[in-house]
Amino acid sequence: MTGRAGGGADRSSGDGQCIPGSAAPVKGAVRSGADRLAAGLSHPLLEGRRIGLVTNPTGITADFRSTVEVCRGLAVSRLTALFACEHGIYGQHQAGVRFGDEIDPVLGIPVYSLYGEHKKPDSDMLADLDTIVFDIQDLGIRFYTYLSTLMYVMEACAENGKSLLVLDRPAPLGGAGCEGGILQEGYQSMVGAWQMPIRTGMTVGEFARMANDRKALHCDLDVVPLAGWSREMEFTDTGLPWMLPSPNIPTLETVRVYGGTCFFEGTNLSEGRGTTIPFQWLGAPWLEVDRLAEAVRKHGLPGVHFHPQYAAPAFSKHQGELCGGVRLFVTDPQRYEPVRTGLTLLHEVSALYPGQFEWLAPPEGRTRYFIDLLTGGEKVRRLIGTVEGLREIAEEWRLDSARWLAMRRPYLLYS
Repeated sequence: MTGRAGGGADRSSGDGQCIPGSAAPVKGAVRSGADRLAAGLSHPLLEGRRIGLVTNPTGITADFRSTVEVCRGLAVSRLTALFACEHGIYGQHQAGVRFGDEIDPVLGIPVYSLYGEHKKPDSDMLADLDTIVFDIQDLGIRFYTYLSTLMYVMEACAENGKSLLVLDRPAPLGGAGCEGGILQEGYQSMVGAWQMPIRTGMTVGEFARMANDRKALHCDLDVVPLAGWSREMEFTDTGLPWMLPSPNIPTLETVRVYGGTCFFEGTNLSEGRGTTIPFQWLGAPWLEVDRLAEAVRKHGLPGVHFHPQYAAPAFSKHQGELCGGVRLFVTDPQRYEPVRTGLTLLHEVSALYPGQFEWLAPPEGRTRYFIDLLTGGEKVRRLIGTVEGLREIAEEWRLDSARWLAMRRPYLLYS
């Protein structure tokens, strides 16, 4: 077992796990926590237990079995409930769509919604189970809501005397570094449930250990670690099948840019929803393609090319309107900095188009701008658009990232 109650820097010696000082793992030989469970791994939090499973289509083994199927087939456990986070248990809902509970038509067990009336499982949902299993491919990005759901599940388990077993999955862009400012107190939301940077550089299991300890959640937590994964590995190095973690994150190239271009969800620009390249293209009807591309190129951002491109989104912002915009091509993944790139794009758009560019106003009855929730505070909204403001934010975020690297060190499971 690893990381019970989330504390310490202990290491499991699970088959093939990357231990400090061990030989480098073989490319394509990675096995997820779900793979290890499917291969017959026994665990005290499963033996003789009634289990609930938090998952979605990314809960899949290397041989294409769903984690639902794996858990249903465990001889030592009984699957009594499923839990669905944003986008639904089948990945069928678009971003922000709330949905209710249902009954699984095949298993005849409840599928409880954690993206509707409840964000956190309540005592009634947990009454008929002993352990929750969590198996979702996360992006390692703060405003991707799966980390928030994980934290709510941890709180619920602690409050109701249930255990939590996380089946670990790779950090899709690797886990060597991190990027972006740490969320400020008072800006917690579903797109930022805790004080962490925008890109964590951690697997979901590592993050669970850290949050459980540093937030003092006291969740009875354990992690089934990956086998054969190391921090420099991207998802394409693992040999594991890639499933869309949500409808607008179709490819690893989308993941690569999402940590910065998602900022535009808080603006009146399209972030590419409704095109075939969401988050890789940004635009608006009033945007001059060559002007923006030339302006942002002058910053000399590493590992990326900005290409003028028109598009007419089929849904979401500016539906059916021809929009000028830029397409991001990542030319050097090792040097590319998604958060810095997204911040620079915000700066140039707001500076070039002060009469057209707008932050989306808070919803009726609320006071917080969505851009503040995405960026972790008010500073971006108040300072971006000036060279001095851009520099101040970038330096603050650089220091925050360095602080996070030191904070996360005791909780890492892989070298």
